[in-house]
Amino acid sequence: MRKVFATIIVIVCSVSMQAWDWWPLPMAKPDTCRDSILYEVSFAATAGSGKYNAFWMQSGEQGSVSASPYSGSLRTLVCKPATRANRWFDYEAAVDLIGMVHSRQPYSDALIPKGPFPVYLGNYGSFIVRQFYAHVRLYIVDIAAGVMPVTDGMDTPLGSGSLMLSHNAPSMPALRIGFDRWTPIPGLFGYAELKGGIVHAWLTDNIGVSHSKLHYKWIGMQLGGCLPVNVSYELHHAAQWGGYDAEGNDLGNNLSTFKRVFLAQAGSGSYNESHNAAGNHTGSQQIAVTLKGAQWNVKCYWQNFLEDNFNFIGMGHNLPDGRWGVSANQSQWPFIHTLTIEYVCTTDQSGPMHDQDGIIYAGNDTYYYNYIYQQGWNYYLRSLGTPLITSPIYNLDSYTQTRNSRIQAWHAGVGGDIYGYQYLLMGTYTRNYGDYVHNDWYDMQSENTALMLDVSKRVEKAWGLEFGVRLAADFGTQWGNQVSGMIRISKKGILTSYR
Repeated sequence: MRKVFATIIVIVCSVSMQAWDWWPLPMAKPDTCRDSILYEVSFAATAGSGKYNAFWMQSGEQGSVSASPYSGSLRTLVCKPATRANRWFDYEAAVDLIGMVHSRQPYSDALIPKGPFPVYLGNYGSFIVRQFYAHVRLYIVDIAAGVMPVTDGMDTPLGSGSLMLSHNAPSMPALRIGFDRWTPIPGLFGYAELKGGIVHAWLTDNIGVSHSKLHYKWIGMQLGGCLPVNVSYELHHAAQWGGYDAEGNDLGNNLSTFKRVFLAQAGSGSYNESHNAAGNHTGSQQIAVTLKGAQWNVKCYWQNFLEDNFNFIGMGHNLPDGRWGVSANQSQWPFIHTLTIEYVCTTDQSGPMHDQDGIIYAGNDTYYYNYIYQQGWNYYLRSLGTPLITSPIYNLDSYTQTRNSRIQAWHAGVGGDIYGYQYLLMGTYTRNYGDYVHNDWYDMQSENTALMLDVSKRVEKAWGLEFGVRLAADFGTQWGNQVSGMIRISKKGILTSYR
């Protein structure tokens, strides 16, 4: 009892030492920062021994590294980052372009996307608009428009990727409005914060369904504020909708359809949509606990994927599925500044049966697959969620959907600075079980161990150039044994700086 009382006293004292500001926004602090326009020009070349580039050589890179084992790329970037958190407004913008030449694409010609923007994929050359957007923050409201990554913010540094919207697929034309940062609720002195927003994007790859769109919204709440322990919960909802099928049938492209998609209501078109929600809906939830110190923090998180109806995390039919992880960051000792460990499981999917003999079991969720949207939960042949669920870019025939969505994976990543050499090291062991759609799912079982080491260093005597080397390898029965290497040379700097 004495220990409990002492703990309460310590917490009360720590809270009382904080300023009791009823709405502690950053704008209350002096703005001493400057604005800068940055640039980067980089050249990269890859070579590999397998049919594909090794998994962690190309995955999680927004499509900017070719799936082909031999390639060369030139990237040019000019950006103005947001740096004025204490000013009542801030803005950022970026133009990020990548051109590539590569050996013949390893996938079927029938899979080559029809859309020319913002990604052009050819047999021997590709062009990617990675970023072309502007973003402005007016007090606490963020507004952005242009070609940008559409992610759910649940990716973790050196992690395996969020289950719903990760950095695996290329950027897309989009409009976004919301509260991007954790924002204190007025009157609660910063101990309760919210964030949320809505995105409308265009899926321009035109695979299966042409001119389809992406609806995405999210909301989250965090408790703790300046206390050493924060607890947060986030709910995310996304849907593919609209467009035209292969026969040219209109799948709903008006405001009435958008309202149904927003509210996840039944559609009015095909039999499937009229008995389910309009569009291809997915959702995700995450609970996280963050421990904070002066120069370190540790985040423990659990992300759950939703394919059917909403169930609070920890409930529902697919309880065994999700992403569990621990990520630690510290700035006092440079040799290891980030360490992430994750376990990912998507094998349950509410069981193998959706219905039988008139009984609805609500199983066979078959993540990333959809009956109407034949591209599935993919964009330019790469999964919109975690790359561990195998992207169609690995399909050797003309099948446009995800074939392997039931996986178990153990993942670790570490990064740091050793005497000026920046390094990243990742390793993932994955067991694959195919999916419930194909009758031969048992024969599709495989495993893979994916490794990656990336080392870079800036050399001031060589005109300030940064040199980098990345080595990646796969071992197992999924793609066979393959090794890839990359060399990079880049020049980064400040074009101008101003108040």
